[in-house]
Amino acid sequence: MTADVHSDPTASDPTASDSTVSDATASGDGGVRQMIADAQAILGIELGSTRIKACLIGPDFAPIAIGSHEWQSELVNGRWTYSLDAVWSGLRACYADLLTSVEQRYGVRPTGYRAIGVSAMMHGYLAFDAAGELLVPFRTWRNTSTGPAAAELTDMLGVNVPLRWSIAHLYQAVLDGEPHVPEIATLTTLAGYVHWRLTGRSVLGVGDASGMFPIDPQTGGFDASLLAKVDRLIADRVPSATVTDLLPQVLPVGQEAGALTVEGARLLDPTGTLRPGIPFCPPEGDAGTGMVATNSVAPRTGNVSVGTSVFAMVVLEKPLAAVHSEVDVVATPAGDPVAMVHCNNGATELAAWAGVFGRFAAATGTPTDPDAVYAALLTEALAGEPDGGGMLAYNYLSGEPIVGLADGRPLFARTPDSRLTLANLMRTVVYSVFATLSLGMAVLAEEGVRVDTLVAHGGLFRTPGAAQQLLATAMGAPVAVAGVAGEGGAWGIALLAAYLHAAPAQGLTDFLAREVFRDGSRSVAEPEQRDVDGFAAFLDRFRRGLPLQRAAAEVLALAPGEENR
Repeated sequence: MTADVHSDPTASDPTASDSTVSDATASGDGGVRQMIADAQAILGIELGSTRIKACLIGPDFAPIAIGSHEWQSELVNGRWTYSLDAVWSGLRACYADLLTSVEQRYGVRPTGYRAIGVSAMMHGYLAFDAAGELLVPFRTWRNTSTGPAAAELTDMLGVNVPLRWSIAHLYQAVLDGEPHVPEIATLTTLAGYVHWRLTGRSVLGVGDASGMFPIDPQTGGFDASLLAKVDRLIADRVPSATVTDLLPQVLPVGQEAGALTVEGARLLDPTGTLRPGIPFCPPEGDAGTGMVATNSVAPRTGNVSVGTSVFAMVVLEKPLAAVHSEVDVVATPAGDPVAMVHCNNGATELAAWAGVFGRFAAATGTPTDPDAVYAALLTEALAGEPDGGGMLAYNYLSGEPIVGLADGRPLFARTPDSRLTLANLMRTVVYSVFATLSLGMAVLAEEGVRVDTLVAHGGLFRTPGAAQQLLATAMGAPVAVAGVAGEGGAWGIALLAAYLHAAPAQGLTDFLAREVFRDGSRSVAEPEQRDVDGFAAFLDRFRRGLPLQRAAAEVLALAPGEENR
C-alpha cells in the first residue's frame, strides 16, 4: 500500500521518481557538501510495495539525493510475503545507491546524519518469539484470508476492522489454531521491525500503530477498553500474554525513538562507514508519511496515494456516524482521526499495459524511454471519450474487500458497439485504477465528510496534468499536485525526522505549513462536468460487471504450483 509501483517485464514505474532534487541543492556547492560532511543532513527510508527508497534532505527540507532498490512481493503457499533476507538486502542496496548518488553529486560520503526515520507499508503480520525469531513468513497487507476474524472483531469492537489490520491477522491465526500462536512475544509492522533492528527499540508512531489496532484519540495510544475486550476473547487460546504485551509501544510524533546501534549501523552499511548514535523519529506507515508529504494533516485536508494499492486519507472534523466496511478510521502521525479508503489494487495493471506498449515500440525499432511511454499513454487517455467508449476494465490482481471480492483477475471487456481506440482503451484502464476508490469515497460523501482539496502523490503524477485531471474526474473534486509528488513517503518520513528538532515548540501542522510548505506552490486540476458524467456512466458499468470478476476467479483458478511463483 505505498506510492510506488513497478511490474516486470516493464522498465517503467508510474509512481517512482529519482529526479526531484531541488535546484537550490542540485548544484553540489560547498555549503551542501559541508553540511553532509558535518552529518547535518536528514535521512528518510521507506519500504514500499515495489520499491525501497531513501531520501536525503537538507535544512530547506528539499531532497538532496535519492537512492532506491526495486523488489517484489511473492505469493507463497497462497500468501503474499517478502522474506526478511529480501528486506535487508534491499535496504542495503537502497542505501548504497543513495551513497553513490551523494558521492557523484557532491563528492563526499556521509558518515552520519542529524536524524533518521523509517517508514514502510502499513498493516500486515510480523510475529516473533522471545528470542526475536520470526515465527511465520511476513503476511502483508495484501492478504485477504482474515475475513472471519475481521468480521467478528468489527462486531465486537464497534469499529471497522479491515482484513489487512494486524489484529485481524492475529485473531485469524488464533481462530485457525495455528501452532505458532502460543509462542508469540512481539507483534509489529514492517516499519516497526526495521526500526527495532536498527535501534533495539520496539516502538511505533501513532499513524502506523493505528493500522494494527484502534487508537484512542484522547491518549494517542491503543484504545485500552478495546484491548481489554480482545484480551478476554483470546485469553483461553493465548494464555501466555495479552494483546497489550504483544504490541509495540506507541510514541507521539516529535519524540525521539532511540538511536542507531552498532549492530544497526552494520545492518544498513556493511562497509562500516556509518557511525552509530544517530537519533530516530518514531517509525511510521506509508499512509502517515503520505499525509506529511502532501501537507494533509489538518481537518478537511486529504490526499490520494497511487501505487500498488490506491488509497485516500481524509482528516476528520468529527467522528463518523456509523461503521462502514469501506472505510476504516486510522490516525495522522499526530494522532488525529482519519477516514481511510483503501483499495488493494492500484496502478500495477496500468504498468503492465505500459510495458506492452513499451515493448511494442522497441519491437518496431523505436525503443522509448518508460517515462515517455507513460506520457504518451496518459495524454491519449485525456483524449478518450468521457465514458471510455463503452468499454470496461478491472485492475484486480488480488482480492478487493471494498467490493467483497476474495480474489481478483484483471479483465478487459467490451460490447460489439463499443469504440476500441488507443485513447478509449487508456482512459478505461486509468479509470479502473480509480473506480474502487470512488466507490469508497461515495460512502464518506454520504456521511457528510468534507475535504477542501485532495492532494495526489506518486510518480504517476509526474506526467503534467493527465493522471491528475482523470483523478479529479473520478473524485468529482479538485485535485492538487505538489512539485515533490514523485518522492512520496521517503520524503515524508525524512520530514518527520526533521520535526524532532522542531517539537515541541510547534505542532506538526504548524511545522509543515510554516516551515516546509510555506510557498504553497502546487497545481490544481478542476473536474469538468462532461467528464464527471462520463465517469459516472463508466462506474455504473463497473458495478454491474462485478459478477464477471467472481466468475473469472472461479474459472481462471491458479494452476498447481503457480501460487508459489
